[in-house]
Amino acid sequence: MTDAKQLHDESIIIDGLIIAKWERELFEDMRKGGLTAANCTVSVWEDFQKTVDNISAMNKLIEDNSDLVMKVKTTADILKAKELGKTGLMMGFQNAHAFEDQIGYVQVFKDLGVGVVQMCYNTQNLVGTGCYERDGGLSGFGHEIVAEMNRVGIMCDLSHVGSKTSEEVILASKKPVCYSHCLPSGLKDHPRNKSDAELKFIADHGGFIGVTMFAPFLKNGINSSIQDYVEAIRYIVNIAGIDSVGIGTDFTQGHGKDFFEWLTHDKGYARRLTNFGKIVNPEGIRTVGEFPNLTEALLKDGFTAEETAKIMGGNWVRVLKDVWGA
Repeated sequence: MTDAKQLHDESIIIDGLIIAKWERELFEDMRKGGLTAANCTVSVWEDFQKTVDNISAMNKLIEDNSDLVMKVKTTADILKAKELGKTGLMMGFQNAHAFEDQIGYVQVFKDLGVGVVQMCYNTQNLVGTGCYERDGGLSGFGHEIVAEMNRVGIMCDLSHVGSKTSEEVILASKKPVCYSHCLPSGLKDHPRNKSDAELKFIADHGGFIGVTMFAPFLKNGINSSIQDYVEAIRYIVNIAGIDSVGIGTDFTQGHGKDFFEWLTHDKGYARRLTNFGKIVNPEGIRTVGEFPNLTEALLKDGFTAEETAKIMGGNWVRVLKDVWGA
C-alpha cells in the first residue's frame, strides 16, 4: 500500500482556487497542509484601480511573509516553491470586470503576475454572461479578450460562467481553458454545477476541471465529508479522464458574513443572486492544513499513487505550462 504521507510530501500539491482571507495564519496553514501552490483570488467585483490596490496589498503580504510564501508567475516558479518548502501564490481573478473596456489591461495584469482570469462572476459583464442570468454568449469584445488572454498567457476560467458563454470561450480559445472550481450537476442539481455534457465538452477540447468541495454544491451539503468530495472527483474523472482533473477547493477560510454578503450580491451590492446559508467545509478537510487527508482519501478510494499525484497537482502544472509557456 502506498504511504499517503510520503506521497503527499513528495508530490506537487496545487489548489486551483482559494478565496480565503489573506493573512499569515492562512499561510501557516498552507505550509501545514503541504500546499505547493494556489490560485489566489485578488479580484471579484473590483474595477481596475481597486484590483491593482489588491495586488499591491498582496505583494506586501507576500514580502512580509517570505519565509512561508512566494509569488508564482511561471511553472518553474511552482517547482522552485516546492524545492524551497514554500507555498507559491499565483494571482487570479474571478471576474474579467477589472479589464473594464481596455484590452491593454490584460497585458498590464499579466505583467503584475495574474495567471488565471474567470470570464464572468455569476452575472453579465462586457465579456459574456454568468451562470445566474439568461446567457447571451461571448460578446464581440469578449472574443477580443479571449484572444488577448491567449496571447499574453492568462488562463480562461469558466467556473461561474453561463453554459453558452462557456461553450463559446472553449471554442474560441486556442489555449486550454478551465473550470477551476466546479462540481457535477449529476450529483446535485445547482446553477453552479456542470452537466455531464459540459464536463465532457471542455475535456474533449483540451480543457481542464478543478473540482471544488464548496459544501452548498455537494450532494450532502453541509453534512458532506471528504468521502463525498472524493466521490465528486471520481465522478468527473470517469467523464473527463484522469489527465483533465485536479483540485480547486474554493476555500473561504477566515471570512465572515460580510464577505459572503458582498460575494452573493450582483456587483457586490445590488440584487441578491443566491444565499448559501451556513458554510461548513466537508468533514476531514475543514481547513487548508488538512490537505494531506485528501491524498489519503484518494488512495483509499482506489486511485493509484500516480493518479493521485496527477489529481493533487501534477495535472495543473502541465495545463498551466500549456497556457503560460515554458
